[in-house]
Amino acid sequence: MPTSPTLEARIERALDRVPRQRSLWIALSGGLDSCVLLALAARAYGQRSRRLRAIHVHHGLQAAADDFERHCRRLCAQQGVTLEVVRARVDRTSGKGLEAAARQARYDAFVECLDAGDVLWLAQHRDDQAETLLLAALRRAGVAGLAAMPARREERGLSIERPLLEVRRSELEAEARRRGLDWVEDPSNASREFDRNYLRHEVVPALEQRWPDAADALAVSARHAGEAAALLDEYALEDLARLGGDPARLELEGLLSLSRRRQRWLIGLCMRRLGLAPAPGPRLDDLLEQCHARRDAEVKVSWPGAEARLWRGALWLMGEGAGDPLEVAEGPWSPGSALVVAGVSMKLPTTEEETPLPLWLRQRQGGERLRLAGRGSRDLKRLLQEAGVPPWRRAQVLVVWQGEVCVAALDAGRGCWIALAEGWTASPLRATPGAG
Repeated sequence: MPTSPTLEARIERALDRVPRQRSLWIALSGGLDSCVLLALAARAYGQRSRRLRAIHVHHGLQAAADDFERHCRRLCAQQGVTLEVVRARVDRTSGKGLEAAARQARYDAFVECLDAGDVLWLAQHRDDQAETLLLAALRRAGVAGLAAMPARREERGLSIERPLLEVRRSELEAEARRRGLDWVEDPSNASREFDRNYLRHEVVPALEQRWPDAADALAVSARHAGEAAALLDEYALEDLARLGGDPARLELEGLLSLSRRRQRWLIGLCMRRLGLAPAPGPRLDDLLEQCHARRDAEVKVSWPGAEARLWRGALWLMGEGAGDPLEVAEGPWSPGSALVVAGVSMKLPTTEEETPLPLWLRQRQGGERLRLAGRGSRDLKRLLQEAGVPPWRRAQVLVVWQGEVCVAALDAGRGCWIALAEGWTASPLRATPGAG
């Protein structure tokens, strides 16, 4: 029977996958797992003369949160690792539950702090994987859910890896003692109120009394489910390519030519690629029924965190409230000056003629007209239709005025100019770093 790779060998192998030009970050909570991961990575990274960084998310959910931060600062100082502390706001009103809301806050903090293309290491181990599989099964998850936590994935521009996912917690405890490491224990980990803790303290030990390798077996089953899910994703990506390649817009005729199973998986894949909440089973069934029965109508199906719409022969997938009006500070702007709207950097239009009046950026009210080169005066509503701006996104259309004359229209939801009046020019729009 082959021996398991040592912890050092696992870290070296994972480091080989980190591009030299990218930063490696350790998500550091201060607990056993992340403290061991930091120590292993710091030693290996130091030997390669490369820079390692750590990020600690301060949730402020309990009195010990400040102690966690102090411990992380002390540990990073000992290891010679730069630490970034981010204070996150946990949305307790999201309806997702405290654990899920805190997890969402952590990932939002990671995306906000790290640069696109950076690599983030998380310290979950094999025992965590077994618990995640059990939770998924009890929540009636499908194959993707039963795959539990992937060893590697891309999310919102970050490469996320779990190099300890094949390691038992007992191995990490032994490594910490060998290195003389200190760590902090989250008091909430002892509470059976949380589902994961109940499994950890009550269910898994009972399983291991009967099946000593229960945690290993569950983790292996999760890996098998992950392989099956990856294979289904490969098929779904081929379907997506045939339907235009845009996960936010699926051509309806092609979607409906697929079997119901492939429709469901493809929509799930698209939601994951867009970083949106998956549709609960009943909502997804309702959506597919609407697609079949009302393919030429304007339909909206929503669930917490996301929504789907039918329009012009396509299924559109988007975040919740994607069509809400933007908050824009209206005011005078000098031609050519830069500003940021909805995470998009832009310069207001310019004209070769003298412009004694300042420009104003305003919400669309309706009834606006632009005088276009070679076309004369045109109603903005008609221009939006011609440009294929969906009805729900028209509330995000902004207009630029010079006095009483409308000189430009901007689709802020998509980040592009819709129309410019005769004689006016504008620079291309570009997304600002870190914009969601």
